[in-house]
Amino acid sequence: MSQIVEHIVLFKVKEDVDSDKIDAMVNDLKNLGTIDQAVYLFAGPIHRLISPLSFTHVLHSRYRTKEDLNAYVEHPQHLRAVEEWMAIWEDVMAFDYIADQVPGSLIPPQGSVGRITLLKVKENLSDEGKTGIMEVMKEKSPGADQITVGLGETFSPVNAKGFSIASVAYFKGMGETEAHDELLKEKVGDYVDDTIVVDFVVPSSS
Repeated sequence: MSQIVEHIVLFKVKEDVDSDKIDAMVNDLKNLGTIDQAVYLFAGPIHRLISPLSFTHVLHSRYRTKEDLNAYVEHPQHLRAVEEWMAIWEDVMAFDYIADQVPGSLIPPQGSVGRITLLKVKENLSDEGKTGIMEVMKEKSPGADQITVGLGETFSPVNAKGFSIASVAYFKGMGETEAHDELLKEKVGDYVDDTIVVDFVVPSSS
């Protein structure tokens, strides 16, 4: 496989929603992983968030092709879940990209820490500058099991809010994410207006 499609959705659940309803929502989103086209899907609470925007939950899924992602988005099970839970979401943001570097395993290790980084680059940054940022983001930090990087494309109808570059990385533990933080600050901070960093923990067992 020469590429994969990464699909990221960030949710902010309204503050007055009770915990039982939130748990039901998370379980329903997890069940979207049973749709045939989804190679991998995680849905759950955000463990740590660094962002100018507020979010509470994340969904990350992977597909072999853009057509498979479109089939997932249009699947009746997905459409029903969006319709059912939209009323409790205060905000939603989606980001999709094609990653040309494919991890050895498309399913991250159990118990690992997922890290999604979204960048809003400066308005007049050249394509060469964007490429340079992506090369930095591809550098594998100590403790990282896998990482993919790409430019956002408008596969999803939900607005990406001006963020145009993303990476998805999985680490062996929360401590290993700190080196990744320092790498980005040092090498790309001058070219970026806003950053969203989302950390989440992959369950040790399903």
